[in-house]
Amino acid sequence: MSEKLRVGILGGTGMVGQRFISLLENHPWFEVTQIAASPRSAGKTYEEAVGGRWKMDTPMPEAVKNITVLNVNEVEEVASKVDFVFSAVDMTKDEIKAIEEAYAKTETPVVSNNSAHRWTPDVPMVVPEVNPEHFKVIESQKKRLGTTRGFIAVKPNCSIQSYAPALTAWKEFEPVEVIATTYQAISGAGKTFKDWPEMNGNIIPFIGGEEEKSEQEPLRLWGHIENGEIVKADGPVITTQCIRVPVLNGHTAAVFVRFNKKPTKEQLIDRLVNFKGLPQELELPSAPKQFIQYMEEDNRPQVQLDVDYEKGMGVSVGRLREDTVYDYKFVGLSHNTVRGAAGGAVLCAELLKAQGYIQKKN
Repeated sequence: MSEKLRVGILGGTGMVGQRFISLLENHPWFEVTQIAASPRSAGKTYEEAVGGRWKMDTPMPEAVKNITVLNVNEVEEVASKVDFVFSAVDMTKDEIKAIEEAYAKTETPVVSNNSAHRWTPDVPMVVPEVNPEHFKVIESQKKRLGTTRGFIAVKPNCSIQSYAPALTAWKEFEPVEVIATTYQAISGAGKTFKDWPEMNGNIIPFIGGEEEKSEQEPLRLWGHIENGEIVKADGPVITTQCIRVPVLNGHTAAVFVRFNKKPTKEQLIDRLVNFKGLPQELELPSAPKQFIQYMEEDNRPQVQLDVDYEKGMGVSVGRLREDTVYDYKFVGLSHNTVRGAAGGAVLCAELLKAQGYIQKKN
């Protein structure tokens, strides 16, 4: 019997589910033993269920090809075979809330890529380098759910990963106003150019719900726990525009910042490149050694050159300069389906395991 924790992927046939499966191939701590999806995929092998819809650059791992896909709605059956699950299900928000709670109530921890529980007051929404202390709210959540080991933890929206870490690194200078325009890859919509040919050479200036998430979710990351709930931070004030661009992977952000305490450019760069968190201290398997890199070249970061920095788990920042209206402006880049989605959730699970929240069931 492997000493690795047995992992189930809920929604394993979709793009983020596929990313989970590719990232977990040969993972030192976790092994994908169950894959669950919609009833129409249930009973097929994973290879049959995905068919020609495998969207990753790397081949489907051999170890998962013959796994029989389970019906994600048969909660007890799936939960009985795993130690914890990653959730990437494609359902309505209410359905996702209900099914993730159902899994948690079987004493199965749920680490979710979905947005449904991001504002549930006792569910931690975590970037492990930014707010790992929010995992402490899990104890309050377990009391509400009536569980001893089952809970839900989530990671934030992919759009904020390219600028929220930088703003966190600059916390001592008290950012008070932020303008961010994000240029978001089509994989954020679960698409490739084959699926979405009309995105070739095109820009769409609207992504449903994205601007609200981009403005509000950083405040929840920077919030605190009070009476067993996460209370979001009061500031900074953030306003955003979110634009879909003809890029496969990688969200770029153009950001303007006003500070209460005006720093020098050198101080800002120093804080970026020296910004570390618990994942780096604990040397977690998926943690980037250098979380944020600063690039001096005027034409960096670029998606084609920099999106895979630290295997897609790092953030690249460049073009930091003084602004004529705000104090500073910069450009950030992050991989939206690695750091921004499945990889961010895997890192959360690694930290939860390291802290004892996720353990073998027997």
